[in-house]
Amino acid sequence: MRRASPAIKALVFDVFGTVVDWRGSIIREGKRLGREKKLAVNWEEFADAWRAGYRPAMARVRSGELPWTRIDDLHRMILDDLLRKFDIHGLSKDEIGDLNRVWHRLRPWPDARRGLQRLKKRYVIGTLSNGNVELLVNLAKNGGLPWDVVFSAESFHHYKPDPETYLGAANLLGCAPDEVMLVAAHKDDLFAARACGLRTAFVRRALEYGPAKRADFKSESAFDFNVGDFIQLAERMCGRGGAR
Repeated sequence: MRRASPAIKALVFDVFGTVVDWRGSIIREGKRLGREKKLAVNWEEFADAWRAGYRPAMARVRSGELPWTRIDDLHRMILDDLLRKFDIHGLSKDEIGDLNRVWHRLRPWPDARRGLQRLKKRYVIGTLSNGNVELLVNLAKNGGLPWDVVFSAESFHHYKPDPETYLGAANLLGCAPDEVMLVAAHKDDLFAARACGLRTAFVRRALEYGPAKRADFKSESAFDFNVGDFIQLAERMCGRGGAR
């Protein structure tokens, strides 16, 4: 007989794109900076280019080309290249540093806080992000995100999808891998977590890369849940009349 899956005890969340709107937030702050400094920049392209540098930068760490380097510093390396590429001049060192910290100020998706509050009533909830701890704590403070715990790639000196991240979070929670569910908007992250024995929930974030970007949002039978937002996930996991 097939062994029944144990009850889920904890939910860990990918953050960039899943919980917070990185693209819209960067565009918003970029346009404000552009007005203040009279910069003629296509901030949509700038935001997309900054995010596009994310995986190659982490790959350099994962391959050993770079020593362990936290995301704040990788973001700054990418930003320095973008300032040249987009011909952005006239920013002071402090202004460049503040621009880099836009990642600490990303706004949550509209459903995020409400959905997390409902899920928190029944489960331990926390991050499992490639963002560094300081960044994740600041996102929580700025966005009112009610985490019980913050797990970061920095906690394990491994970036997702290295197994050490998924298994490390489960271990620190005192849970078996299949007692922990990863919630993410990115299927590659979810498949990597599933390969480590975690349960999985796919959240469709149709606007993560902008309204013109086409992506794969179809449901996957391999995942435990396929939902449109955190409210729907809470309804599925807690019940419509459950914890509010």
